[in-house]
Amino acid sequence: MSGRRHVFISHHHADDEHVTKLTESLARKGYEIRNSSIRAKPANQERLDKGLVSDNAIRRLLRMKMSWASTVIVLIGKETHARPWVNWEIRKAHELGKRIIGVFTRGGTEADIPPAFEDYGSDLVNWNPDAIIDAVEGADPDFRDADGSSRTPVHTSSTSRC
Repeated sequence: MSGRRHVFISHHHADDEHVTKLTESLARKGYEIRNSSIRAKPANQERLDKGLVSDNAIRRLLRMKMSWASTVIVLIGKETHARPWVNWEIRKAHELGKRIIGVFTRGGTEADIPPAFEDYGSDLVNWNPDAIIDAVEGADPDFRDADGSSRTPVHTSSTSRC
């Protein structure tokens, strides 16, 4: 399969390594994604940790990065559910009409699903490159638990693929 998709990968910064693993895993399948998400360099992370960057500046940057993407992929790992920016990104993606795909990282569980994803998620898959590609391509929505078993969506998705 070949293709290139513009995505925004929403994630907890502790899961930065999973962003790289995801893009590499899809590339091995011949599927190229261009990710516009923010990965803080150490100097920028220090500025964020010290509160030197306003929330308005962060929201503006995230909105610009997400606008460029057709799909938002939410990496669901430990503590993702408690990350306020991940929940904000999901709600903003919904407002922007983006398809929102949840992907369990290794070790991610149902308890780690962000509350906003339960409200607005379009598809939920485990860490399987073929399933992720199908989800990004908008194949039949298929909500799965972290172990790969079927799961009932909490809502009916209202987003569409651009």
